[in-house]
Amino acid sequence: MVYSGIGAATAVQFSKAGAQVVVTGPPDRLPIDTAKECLKVSPKGIKALEVTADVTKREDMRRLVDHTIKHFGKLDILVNNAGAGLNARPTDEDFYEKYEKVMAINLNSVVYLTHICVEYLEKTKGNIINISSVAGKRACLDVAPYCVAKCAIDMFTKCMAAELAPKRIRVNAISPGPTRTGFVTAMGATQGESDKFFEAYGKVIPVGRYGLSEDIANSILYLASDHATVVTGTNLVCDGGAIAANAFNFDIVKK
Repeated sequence: MVYSGIGAATAVQFSKAGAQVVVTGPPDRLPIDTAKECLKVSPKGIKALEVTADVTKREDMRRLVDHTIKHFGKLDILVNNAGAGLNARPTDEDFYEKYEKVMAINLNSVVYLTHICVEYLEKTKGNIINISSVAGKRACLDVAPYCVAKCAIDMFTKCMAAELAPKRIRVNAISPGPTRTGFVTAMGATQGESDKFFEAYGKVIPVGRYGLSEDIANSILYLASDHATVVTGTNLVCDGGAIAANAFNFDIVKK
């Protein structure tokens, strides 16, 4: 889904590089503004294809791919970016329901879209970039389902890189650290709480700031490009050094 954050920035960055882009989101959040921005920055004046889709529904994902192939005739790059988190404690009555919902969005959509896109990517010797998270590398309180889903994406990426290499399809993942998007507020935090969250991380991350959507989009563009033709099965951590410095355990972040 690319209606905001990393997805939107990636769509614009690819359009700026001259790519033909498909933007998608649920019916109530179709990224029309993103599509307009893609057209504005495209050096060839290429309009982004807009397709409504709910990535928790297989029929929607199949329709998304079918529309893409019908419109452009091929598929070179698949960016699996759909993601969402929920506060879920193991003592919550609806813990398992939350777990199923998080897995459907973050993991199952990646697995299914990869499955139905292989036949097209094989023809173009294309590649896949999965958006994981540093949450897949360390335990985070109250968001266990999200951590589990991202950890699974990391292993799925490695498995697919090995499985699809004979078809000349590269598969990589990117693990963003704290990146300023609407993710935190979407989980129920107020804008003020979100601001404090990123302000705290900005003070302890070694590079001196939290990440931006454009930072991740630049990394996606690199992995998808001919500059990374021998890169597959890797996980590019884009966290400003947060894991290296163990910044997640600093008191200011815990508070």
